[in-house]
Amino acid sequence: MNSILTHTHSGLRWVALILLLLAIVNAFTSKEYDKKHRLINLFAMVSLHTQLLIGLIQYFGTSTKVQFIEGWMKNPLLRFYGMEHILLMIIAIALVTIGHSKSKKGTTPEEKFKPIKLFYLIGLILILAGIPWPFRDALGGGWF
Repeated sequence: MNSILTHTHSGLRWVALILLLLAIVNAFTSKEYDKKHRLINLFAMVSLHTQLLIGLIQYFGTSTKVQFIEGWMKNPLLRFYGMEHILLMIIAIALVTIGHSKSKKGTTPEEKFKPIKLFYLIGLILILAGIPWPFRDALGGGWF
């Protein structure tokens, strides 16, 4: 079960990142706010919320990388998965959700794109910082 969740969580990260990047690029390059922009912004947010649900299932139930044993804060792997990863991701998802909500309240394209530019971009930066990338050897990350 843990293997299925881990692979799903890891694979869906690419969907979430692509949608988030697409929403940000649209916000910086588009002049008109169309239905497609609203849907991309929504799907980016929904994909992140899906990732959060899968991640919380792993965090509280199935992950072997989350262990609150004595000295866990001194172990880079346990500290990353037990605190850093989840904290960065929750903050990022909250920011994206706030950006989406503020975007819906805008009346002009500029007012709709401004929160997407700000909140989605900051969220993306936090997400990129919190992903266990393969080059972070101590974290045991992988591309999939």
